[in-house]
Amino acid sequence: MIQNKRLFWIFALSSAVYFTQGIESLPSQGLFYYLKETLNFSPQKIMLLGSITTLAWLIKPAIGFAIDNYLNKKIWIFIALIFDIILVLFLGLFSLPLIILIAALLLNSANSAFRDVAVDGIMCVEGKKYGVTGKVQSIQWISITVSGLFAGLGGGYIAERWGYKAAFLWLIPVYILVGLTAYFYKNDGEIRAESPSGLLVDLKKVITDKRLLIVGLFIFLYKYSPSFGTPLFFIQRDQFQWSKIWIGGLTTVSTVFSVIGSLMYYKFSQRINIKKWLVISVFLGAATTLCYLYYTPVTAVIYDTVFSLIGMFIFLMVMDFMARNTTKGLEATSFALLCSMSNLSLVASNLSGAFLLPMVGLKGLILLSSLTSFLCLPLIKKI
Repeated sequence: MIQNKRLFWIFALSSAVYFTQGIESLPSQGLFYYLKETLNFSPQKIMLLGSITTLAWLIKPAIGFAIDNYLNKKIWIFIALIFDIILVLFLGLFSLPLIILIAALLLNSANSAFRDVAVDGIMCVEGKKYGVTGKVQSIQWISITVSGLFAGLGGGYIAERWGYKAAFLWLIPVYILVGLTAYFYKNDGEIRAESPSGLLVDLKKVITDKRLLIVGLFIFLYKYSPSFGTPLFFIQRDQFQWSKIWIGGLTTVSTVFSVIGSLMYYKFSQRINIKKWLVISVFLGAATTLCYLYYTPVTAVIYDTVFSLIGMFIFLMVMDFMARNTTKGLEATSFALLCSMSNLSLVASNLSGAFLLPMVGLKGLILLSSLTSFLCLPLIKKI
């Protein structure tokens, strides 16, 4: 009974924090329209600004060090939530110059990174203890995709009616509810060092783990491909003439299929051959990318839905593998290091996509993106 109660609050806190990450995209549509239609920014400039706001996620190993060595994971979640409320009030109540707006978004992203690293540390410690890393992660990503349902529909509606500032204010009740959930999670028995170690000492422990480094390099190459998502968004608005609410609705439908992919992984996580599926996923990724060479209003809907299901299943498989191979006692740091490799890859994808788009055009960018899918293939044998 005690174990079941403890597992309940582990699942509850994990899902609450990840739900918050998904719902935090509520202002994203309004921000995109503000940059595109009010400031008349190009796709390349929007992609560059998007990369800047995610820079905080690249220092997740340093965040993991702080969380592993000081205070505890639960307290760090509370601290991040308090700063979140202050920031969204600032973003929601004032019209900010662009540079201050980007800085505030960067700080908000940093708070999100702290919450993410803390709850992932809990997931790794408790998940390995009870043998449920895959199941916890499935619940986490079901939560983040379900919140995407609300963010997709609500974000489009709010963007159409009031703009991005109102969306930030809607996040305050969510932060408060997450804080209440964290309050009921009992972090009894959390393993801590007798005295905090140095950042370089902890990093040395994780970067000398050869298997962990190979997994990290694989993740970077697996995730990397020149991004072309923003130009497709421009096509939806300018060529397809889709409304903001319709685009939000499509995002919502895609999210439903992502939830289905998460549920499938929850069911099969302890039975699949990860190495075999990694090989399959590489070829699937290259093939699905090439599909975007034929992009129409009909295929756009098909791609967003079907590929969301496949992508989520594969994504959770990789994340589960990462969690199972974290360093004992440094779960937050080692898992954060692997996640930083993934985030670094996404930033590199955005920057290279922004750089290459005017040089090779959208079709050339899609072809390059497909070809880069195979860069990770040689490393699979070493995993």
